[in-house]
Amino acid sequence: LQLDPDNTGFVCAETFTTLVNNHELPLDPAKLEMLFALSQGNEEGQICYSQLVDLISSKRSSSFRRAISSGQRALPRDVLLDQDGLGVYKRFVRYVAYEILPGEMERRWYFYQHRPCPPPIFMAAVTLTQIIVFLCYGVKLNKWVLQTYHPEYMKSPLVYHPGHRARAWRFLTYMFMHVGLEQLGFNTLLQLMIGVPLEMVHGVLRISFLYLAGVLAGSLAVSVTDMRAPLVGGSGGVYALCSAHLANVVMNWAGMRCPYKVLRMVLALVCMSSEVGRAVWLRFSPPLPAAGPQPSFMAHLAGAAVGVSMGLTILRSYEENLQDQCGWWVILLCYATFLAFAIFWNVFAYDLLGVQIPHPP
Repeated sequence: LQLDPDNTGFVCAETFTTLVNNHELPLDPAKLEMLFALSQGNEEGQICYSQLVDLISSKRSSSFRRAISSGQRALPRDVLLDQDGLGVYKRFVRYVAYEILPGEMERRWYFYQHRPCPPPIFMAAVTLTQIIVFLCYGVKLNKWVLQTYHPEYMKSPLVYHPGHRARAWRFLTYMFMHVGLEQLGFNTLLQLMIGVPLEMVHGVLRISFLYLAGVLAGSLAVSVTDMRAPLVGGSGGVYALCSAHLANVVMNWAGMRCPYKVLRMVLALVCMSSEVGRAVWLRFSPPLPAAGPQPSFMAHLAGAAVGVSMGLTILRSYEENLQDQCGWWVILLCYATFLAFAIFWNVFAYDLLGVQIPHPP
């Protein structure tokens, strides 16, 4: 009542500053700066109680977004790069902030409020599982390159095969299987280099949803467009992450401060295009045509489509709730429509079209 005698829900910025100084409230520097910047954006120089609560709790909301944007206008830039004496981990957090986020205020906010717990467990767990599964099959089959040419490999309950479409888990579990060392190395490298920083910034829920959406879209796209081909590898999820990140960099080119942007963009596009080209070559011009099935390449393209649409929306919404955005619901509806169509296709189209499916192992 002393701070807000009229019960308006607003507190004068000067009163709030005095309160902070007198009582030495343990607030992060970034939160204080954004609160003051937010008050500067208010015509009467006031701070709303709800905005204060949202910022203190790090809650994604419209007031959180307004504070971020106000801070970008009111506060100086590049302060994080000027800080010396940081430990190894904090320097890594600063690197992640400049790698992923386009605005200086967003980077400062992330840098100050970041906590090492919980760690980016999703990308680490997926990568570790993929490596363990590959090593187990490598030892069992004594084959480390083009494992799909081994007849026992395709008997795995994890591989997606059009003859086993009724086993719905295969539409996701194929991401743990890989053709060989080169595909496993490419996917795990990108997951760690791009997926881990993205998960550190945007959280496990958003990035795991994006990754799994790319994986599921990849297998369903294969079942619709390449109906006779099996599928292995986590490329659908990997390309969803990579394309979302690259699209976010392009959309916020002026604000991104990661070094050698052009060179890194070119290298990323060359590597991704080379991997797609290799997958196309293995599908249509295999070196040993009669030795085994050739997995489809459509998962790469489907994952990229998910990343550019759904992923870009997720990455551009660091400071606010997704459910508050109309565009997010439109994209989610489109994705749900694609899922419904693909399920209908898998149930009826194979029999109606008389597709000759290779005999499942």
